[in-house]
This record gives sequence, C-alpha cells and structure tokens, in this order.
Amino acid sequence: MISMTRRSFKKAMLGSALALLTLTAGSLPAFAADKITVGALRFTSHAPSFVAFERGYFTEEGLEVEFKFFQAAQPMAVAIASGDVDFGITAISGGLINLAEKGAVKVIGGGLQEEPGINGQLILASKAAYDAGVKTPADLKGHSFGITQPGSSFHYMAAKIAEKEGFSASDLRLVSLQKVGAIIGALKSGQVDAWSIVPHIGIPLAESEEVVKIGSVADYIPDYQVTTVFTSTENAEKKGDLVKRFLTAFAKGGDDFNAALVDKTAGEDGAQAMIELIHKYVYPDQPIEKAAPAIQNGAMRTNAGAALNMTNIKDQLDWFKAEGLVDQSITLEMLVDTRYVATF
Repeated sequence: MISMTRRSFKKAMLGSALALLTLTAGSLPAFAADKITVGALRFTSHAPSFVAFERGYFTEEGLEVEFKFFQAAQPMAVAIASGDVDFGITAISGGLINLAEKGAVKVIGGGLQEEPGINGQLILASKAAYDAGVKTPADLKGHSFGITQPGSSFHYMAAKIAEKEGFSASDLRLVSLQKVGAIIGALKSGQVDAWSIVPHIGIPLAESEEVVKIGSVADYIPDYQVTTVFTSTENAEKKGDLVKRFLTAFAKGGDDFNAALVDKTAGEDGAQAMIELIHKYVYPDQPIEKAAPAIQNGAMRTNAGAALNMTNIKDQLDWFKAEGLVDQSITLEMLVDTRYVATF
C-alpha cells in the first residue's frame, strides 16, 4: 500500500498542474498581429506614422504595418478605395471627396494643421517671377501657379489666396504637373511663377538662389486642416476596433513629434533623436547633416489625439462644391465619420 502525506500530496498536485499548464501554453497558438498598409508621402508632415512605427506604438496596438509611398494625395485616395491601402494620411482632394460620395472612403481623424506662431506652409515665387514684379501674393493675378492635379490641396490653397487678394482663381494660370518633384523643378527653372508647400520643402527652396518666399498660407487659411487620416468605409463601419487601435498609435506618434520639434519640450537630445528617426523616411538619400535643418524647420503642429477641425473641413467641402469639382449632393456626413476622434 502506498501512503502519502498531506504535504507530499500537495507537492504532487502542484507538479501535475505546472506540467499541464506548460503543455497547454505550448500548444496555444500565438495571436497574430493585424497586417495593415499605410499610405504616406515622404514629408515631415507624415512623421506621426513613422514615429508610431519606429517606437513600437503600432506593435503595442497589435498592428503589423507596411508603408506604401505616394507622390500625391489623389492616388492615395484611390488606393484606399481599392483596398490596396488600409489607412492614409494626406490632404483632402476632389478625388477623395468623390470616392466618399460613392461610399468608398471616410475621413476619420486629423493630422497637420496651420497654427499661428508655428512654422506653416509657404507661398513661393520663382526668382524670375519675383524680379518681374511678383513680390507678394497680391501680385499673383495673371501668373502661373503649380499644382499636382485639379482638385488637389494646392488648387484649394491657390483659390483661397486669390479670393483674399480680391481676384478669382480663374485669374491664375494653374499648371498641373502631377508630382511634387516636378513642381519643384518647374519653380526653380521659372517654368511656373508660384507655388505653396509645407515648410520642410519650402524653407530650403526659399534659401536657394532660384526661389523667394512671398507669403504664408496661414495668413489666408489660418486654421487649415492640412492633412487628415482616412480609411475605407468598410473599415470605418465594420472594423471599428482596428480603426481605434490605428488612431491610438498614430496619436502617440504625433504627441512625440510635437514634443520634440514643435513644442520643444523633449530637450535637445529628444529633438535630435526625432530628426534621426524621421530622416529614415524624409530625404533618406541625403546625409543627415544636410537633411536635418529641413526636417526641423518643417515641423508643423499635429492635432493632439488626431482631433479633426470640422469647421475647416466644411470650408474645404464647400469650396470643392462651389468649383464644381464634386457633386453638390455630398454632405459632411458622407465624407467624415466623427465617431473616432474629438472634433472642433
């Protein structure tokens, strides 16, 4: 007969339990991260996504991210609608609004915004145009202005500048060049007279011999919601948890970016670390010593918590409708899903 004391019985049971736990744990499948593709431009303004990726905020939210880079906003909207890209961060365009009207995409949050006292988008003139009399935005009537496509954010900015200066956008010769790089080349060579662009590109251009700063976009659109976060309507309506996790990580990246380069509360070491992180994506073909000033000068405010400025979004939508670039029947509710972030 085998006898067992109470202590030895407990020890045996504990050993069996541990063995079972080990066996069970080893047989359980690991939870796979949700794989998503994020559309972006190689701009400092897209830094919150890069920060969220590099600092593991996407990983913390159970997201495995791959970036897909674009040359302009409208192709990114098409990629969202087709399912090639899950989330995008860029300016509102006529293409995006038309896709929203068809029920394909939704704006779900805010990114970059013009703010008084913070670096913002510059209005630039070619040196040739400047020497010929284009000294301020008021002098742009009758001159050419570079845009990527009709219905782009560049088109919207040009029209707003013209409106405030008392003439019509039709008094500008809008030149569609499809890509930002092509506009840069045309401006420097004097093939277009003017352009407006974010500061990480605008400031270095204005410091060159071929381009002159003649104004600031914030003087014409003071609360411009420059970039927004958007996704497919299917994601917004059926994958709310995925959307929330993406926005949580994106907002953390934005907080770090603001602290390091906008509010400058992260100290010199924090600013340097942020510049080095962004350099992996912005001007990666240049030595960091050359890229760093442009990256630092390009720091515009990213809305805390990815909040969305609905007042300016309405202004943008009204302008697109007034210009006949989108259907008159589209509403803010068709364009924006306000469930995910604070609005103002």
